[in-house]
Amino acid sequence: MSMETLVDMAAWFASGCIGTAMLLAAWRVVHGPAAHDRVLGLDTLYVNALAMLLVYGLRFGSGAWFEIALLIALFGFVGSVALAKFLLRGEVIEP
Repeated sequence: MSMETLVDMAAWFASGCIGTAMLLAAWRVVHGPAAHDRVLGLDTLYVNALAMLLVYGLRFGSGAWFEIALLIALFGFVGSVALAKFLLRGEVIEP
């Protein structure tokens, strides 16, 4: 078994595991009993999407996937901070 085949099999396995985690996080976003659970599910969903893009970058050997993953990380962090501030204070932008 060559190294390329082993890496390809590991990438497929990682994609399946991350896809399952994304489905479970999406279920938590939709059926979360409280708003805090939905926010945590959304955070988990964007982290899993980030991991999936990194696996795609490794599988296809393209650097564009890593740049897209960096953008998702930045937007996900800003969105998490905004949602947390909204849940704590009820407003995002203070007058």
